Amino acid sequence: MSDNLPAPGEVEAIVRQVAREEILPRFADVQHHVKHDGSMVTAADHATQHRLQSMFRQHWPRFGFLGEEMPPQEHERVIASDSGLWCVDPLDGTSNFATGIPFFSVSVALLQHGRPVLGVVYDPVRDECFSARPGMGAWLNGARLGGAHATDHPLRRAIACIDFKRLDRALAARLVAEPPFGSQRNFGSSCLEWCWLADGRFHIYLHGGQKLWDYAAASLVLSEAGGYAMTLDGEPVFQAGLAPRSVIASMDAGLFRDWVAWLGVASGQ
Repeated sequence: MSDNLPAPGEVEAIVRQVAREEILPRFADVQHHVKHDGSMVTAADHATQHRLQSMFRQHWPRFGFLGEEMPPQEHERVIASDSGLWCVDPLDGTSNFATGIPFFSVSVALLQHGRPVLGVVYDPVRDECFSARPGMGAWLNGARLGGAHATDHPLRRAIACIDFKRLDRALAARLVAEPPFGSQRNFGSSCLEWCWLADGRFHIYLHGGQKLWDYAAASLVLSEAGGYAMTLDGEPVFQAGLAPRSVIASMDAGLFRDWVAWLGVASGQ
């Protein structure tokens, strides 16, 4: 790992500051005055992205910047960079934010040579900051993640987090009609869902399609915590491209194996 990379703590401090100044005050207003036209959400998204881009450029000018709120043609141009690239989702969980549901996050990953070398996901409502670097573990507010959440209970007792609307209709119908798990949730912020899985707050995960900024930081958190993940095509989830990627994941090797088998996925890893 190169010594000139930003330390997770430096990035965490910036993300915390920006979220507290740009997101939380707007969320307090949303809770009292829900704006159905989405203007409050747009302001929070763009203000957060602008502040992060400005502060990252100030501290680490050598790295490029890819933000969810940039135009698609700009995404295509920026993604080609190989010298270092911030990949940012300034407000993941915008529907929750817009309706006053306190489950959303800021996600920041630093990519180099097509791989994440640093990841930070921050939940400003709970003041929970997840972070990871390859080979250095995953952390939640300074406490190491992983190793304590392996379970020997079977798939039929697992709590599943599943986003049904992004799945193939036949698979979604099968999951509803013949669920192999004990109960199901969907929280509405992909970045936080990965991190909650890494912290053992549910047991198995399924999502039909996430963009790079949805999983770049959080997939590193899960991996460094000791978790397992692949796509519905049996491939590694991370791919430094703009096409959506599906996700099957678990922190427990046995549950992951059984979950993958139930889904009928052959591993290509």
